[in-house]
Amino acid sequence: MTAHDTPHRPMRRDAVRNQQLVIDAARDVLSEVGTDASMELIASRAGVGVGTVYRRFPNKEALVDEIAGLMLSELVEEGRRALALGDGTGLEVFMRAIGHSLARHRGCADKLIGHSKTGSVEELRDLAAELLDQARQSGRVGPVIELGDVMTALWGMRGIVETSGGTAPDAWERYLDIHLAGFRAPDLASERPAVTRAQLSEISHNKTSAAAAERR
Repeated sequence: MTAHDTPHRPMRRDAVRNQQLVIDAARDVLSEVGTDASMELIASRAGVGVGTVYRRFPNKEALVDEIAGLMLSELVEEGRRALALGDGTGLEVFMRAIGHSLARHRGCADKLIGHSKTGSVEELRDLAAELLDQARQSGRVGPVIELGDVMTALWGMRGIVETSGGTAPDAWERYLDIHLAGFRAPDLASERPAVTRAQLSEISHNKTSAAAAERR
């Protein structure tokens, strides 16, 4: 049997428990302190030794990447639940869920666009497009609103979360309220085109390539 054929051993129960403690603690600490938080602080909050953290995550970048991946998976589930509402309210529900997730994971949010889980990123975009179609059909957003408008609103929301930090942690909610009011305006018009689906994919690809280059 070659090394490549060696089956992956599942983690012991205590290792699984410790990993979850570390991830939960890291979510809280990174939200409170940002990416300047030390691995020692995260270990202390988790109630484990710092060696336990480093055995699973060789550096903070790997830990942040893991949390960003979990965020994406959770947001995909949020999007599916929002889509199941079927009454056109799902888009707003989904955007607010994203805002709350960004606020909880301040310090990790900038890893989302270029995350290695590109399938999840694309699925999120697909869900947003379907939710937008539902909202249009129900008259909850104007006919000129496009997917690029939704995505750029989310980028702006992410920037507000990162900038306002713990000083004004709810600032993103007013920003979203204003954008949603604009989305609902029936006579909203702009001569400027929305960001296209192709451009969204290119942006994700460029961010993924840049993130991969940083890890090398």
